[in-house]
Amino acid sequence: MSEIYNCIQCDAAFDSKKEFEAHVIFSHKTDTISKKKILILGGGFGGMYVLKDLQKKLDVKNISITIVSENNYFLFTPMLPEVASGMLNPRDITIPIRHFCTRAKFYQATVFSVDLAQKLVTITRKFDGKDHALEYDYLILAVGSINNFFGNKKLEENSFTIKTVEDAIELRNQVLLMMEIAAQTGSTGLQQKFLTFTVVGAGFAGVEIIGEINHFVRKSVKQAYPTIVDTNINMILISSRNEILPELNKKLGESARSYLKKVGVRIIANVKAVDAGESHVELTDGEIIPCTTLIWTGGVTTSSMIESLICEHGEGGKVLVDKYLRLKEHPEVFALGDCAAILDADTGKFYPPTAQHALRESKIVAHNIKKILAGKTNLKEFSYHSKGMMATIGNRAGVASLMGYSVTGVLAWLIWRSYYLLHLPTFEKKIRIGSSWAINLFFGTDLTLIGETKTKNLCEITIEDTPSLKEQLFTDL
Repeated sequence: MSEIYNCIQCDAAFDSKKEFEAHVIFSHKTDTISKKKILILGGGFGGMYVLKDLQKKLDVKNISITIVSENNYFLFTPMLPEVASGMLNPRDITIPIRHFCTRAKFYQATVFSVDLAQKLVTITRKFDGKDHALEYDYLILAVGSINNFFGNKKLEENSFTIKTVEDAIELRNQVLLMMEIAAQTGSTGLQQKFLTFTVVGAGFAGVEIIGEINHFVRKSVKQAYPTIVDTNINMILISSRNEILPELNKKLGESARSYLKKVGVRIIANVKAVDAGESHVELTDGEIIPCTTLIWTGGVTTSSMIESLICEHGEGGKVLVDKYLRLKEHPEVFALGDCAAILDADTGKFYPPTAQHALRESKIVAHNIKKILAGKTNLKEFSYHSKGMMATIGNRAGVASLMGYSVTGVLAWLIWRSYYLLHLPTFEKKIRIGSSWAINLFFGTDLTLIGETKTKNLCEITIEDTPSLKEQLFTDL
């Protein structure tokens, strides 16, 4: 069956995308003075905080605001590793987008195309696959980034990721499943394979996830898995550089490295992952690591939609913006967050794609749109000097660079928790997460396995000179 394109304004239907877009342009686009249309693409930190600021600052009688996101919730991504380790529940770090839409219209949909010349965005609704066109006067690009496997399909097929709440749930289930299987075999070789967890990428995401999983697994084994030998647990962090946490200073990177080694994490530096299967990962130095859990945090890139935009692009395919966060060719289009290349005039480098910067960028975008709508030209330039960066690296341990000072250990961990607890967008979530943290101080780890994991043909996994898992699994029960 051919795809049907429906007009959201008059419900007319068309067999071709071309006819559909022409209908919208010529039948509904008008020069009549009416509400200015502001369209936000993306429901992450950038998009949501722009939305909040615009709704506070603008008179809804003169404007209409629409936001489009693939998910119907805002995700507080800094706490994803704690969901993967079972420290937090998924609902603790997710907030329905409609909760924020006090004066805005929301579409749960994917962005099919953006026509900058016609000021037209085509979206595809998730629940029925129908396409709709949205016109705009001002467009805000805040669509974030996607995982980058650099074209390596083997790595993509055999890796877990940690970018969405579904990723975190799937990874937690995988870790629990591997412990359950390992506990039911008497083979040392099989236990080691199932209890080897390999993380590719030693930036913030990679270090935080290996720290969380390492603590979760070792604590769980002590509490509930007496048949698992602790020495069979292997935690591996792979870094393409000589150091880890390159975003921080060398001293803090070395402090994090020392701590991770102390708690049982093996760090392999100056190598990359080049191949993977269901039960192994291969490195550029020829080493093959037997493991059934490979976690990819090795890089991100822009979506094909961003790359296809007819405008100037910067590093990694990001759209290049001016000092006011506008596309140079289209001043009515703003971009921020992971999809925007924003140059720091003081350093000559691009700003890092962090939630901290996205929050500051959102204020500038909202401010400048308000000024433009008021007919003023005194727009605000984006300039931001980070007051610090920080990461958790395990059980009550962290590293932080704050206002030129280096902080490590429990204090850095407490600062991390306090900062992000403060920046949660609702009071309800502050209470939920604070309560979850408190409960975990006094009670054991939740080992409930609910849901599915990546399909792996575990019965085919064997170790030299040992029976297959299928033959071995229940022999000691």
